[in-house]
Amino acid sequence: MIETKDLVKKYGEIEALKGINLAIGKGEIFGLLGPNGAGKTTLISILSGYIRPTSGDGFIEGRSVIASKEEVKKIIGVVPQEISLYSSLTGEENLKFFGRMYGVNGRELKSRIEGVLDFVGLKERKDDIVKNYSGGMKRRLNLACGIINAPKYLFLDEPTVGVDPQTREHIFKNVELLKYEGVTVLYTTHYMEEAERLCDRIAIIDEGNLIAQGSLDELLSGTDVTDLEALFLKLTGKELRD
Repeated sequence: MIETKDLVKKYGEIEALKGINLAIGKGEIFGLLGPNGAGKTTLISILSGYIRPTSGDGFIEGRSVIASKEEVKKIIGVVPQEISLYSSLTGEENLKFFGRMYGVNGRELKSRIEGVLDFVGLKERKDDIVKNYSGGMKRRLNLACGIINAPKYLFLDEPTVGVDPQTREHIFKNVELLKYEGVTVLYTTHYMEEAERLCDRIAIIDEGNLIAQGSLDELLSGTDVTDLEALFLKLTGKELRD
């Protein structure tokens, strides 16, 4: 289970997160929906131990992401919005590097590499230099690097930004398979259709404020709107666009 308690993050006078409280159940895909600059990446950065909150805390399986950061890192995987690959290395070499960073070595690492390459459909391109990969292939390798340690919890930050429809569909199926395997996924997006298709529950965040959370049916229940886009407009006064 993932929990946040009164998470606040300030950058000088700017308050990126304003007391966020979330509870994400084990094995679910939880969508964090909001425009660019809403605070989605800041939240993931805190939960993954990359930055400290100004106040409040986050917990994964009851472990504080502040006090038990190193323990938490052993059970999570992170796929950042920006491609985080070494372009002069091959796909396989990138996976070896990130695997060793997670403490995976030897036969276990070799097995994991074979497994994730097959999972993301890059087995035949493992020896190619990454700078020669298409944008979609880089996105898929980015995902493979994020799951090389077989995480129990996976943070996906806008994983389909800038990809073609075929790659987007491939990533959707990967995420659905990860859920089937019991991985808990926190998925940030500003695409309505992604949240509607993939997520068991959704939280709407805007300007650091948590506006609403629940299943799609719960969010729409009792309102005079029939889809997520209209609900977002009603709650925030904004349209959610690329």
